[in-house]
Amino acid sequence: MNNFYSMTYSNQPIIVSFARGDVTGDRVPDNVYLTGITTPDSPFIQNITLLVQDGRTGVVNSVQLRENAGYNPTIFLGDFTGNGVDDMLISINTGGSGGIMYHYIYSFVKNTAQLLFDFNIYNEQYQYEVFYKDNYKVEVVSKINNKKYIIDISTKDPEYLNEIYDENGNLKSPITGFVNPLSGLYPVDFDSNKVFELLAYQKIAGRYNADSLGYVLNTLGWHNNRFGLQNQYVAILGY
Repeated sequence: MNNFYSMTYSNQPIIVSFARGDVTGDRVPDNVYLTGITTPDSPFIQNITLLVQDGRTGVVNSVQLRENAGYNPTIFLGDFTGNGVDDMLISINTGGSGGIMYHYIYSFVKNTAQLLFDFNIYNEQYQYEVFYKDNYKVEVVSKINNKKYIIDISTKDPEYLNEIYDENGNLKSPITGFVNPLSGLYPVDFDSNKVFELLAYQKIAGRYNADSLGYVLNTLGWHNNRFGLQNQYVAILGY
């Protein structure tokens, strides 16, 4: 009886995140929800759905997310396009070891959903190559803007370096690393004009995922009806 009740109860959607702001453009605050189905004895949430309740009429519209399962789904309201109306940033943690996240941004002007940012498209567009070089260096190449970055790994553990380099600092054999898909997308109003830009994080990994070498940080801004690259940095941890 208890098992049947818990199984039935877990299939009922609950509110997992809530925000309030004008997303329809009529200057009346709207209620924005993420709902989902919880998993017994687990923080995993499935069937995450975006719901917008029009503050003026009370009508509720739903938006189905393409990737709709994960952990700690959150919603942030802010103007990303400069039209004075809040957009909706949805973030879902995949729970994987790489810290990979799902991110969507929707506008909802006049109760019509428009997808402004899709993490899958971002990951397809922002591609990288990572090459180990002689003398304890790693080169990161960003293809979208043809920029190169050099990371000094000479302070890494000697045992790690001895597996890769000979006593003269030359590579024993060619080694490539990789850059993970999007692992964080943060709204930042860099120029304080009440329009948010995006700060995107992607981890640079060496021979395996836990072999972290740093992060690619891309800042994106809305221009010509899309989010374009504004600035790019590579960040490394101190020692």
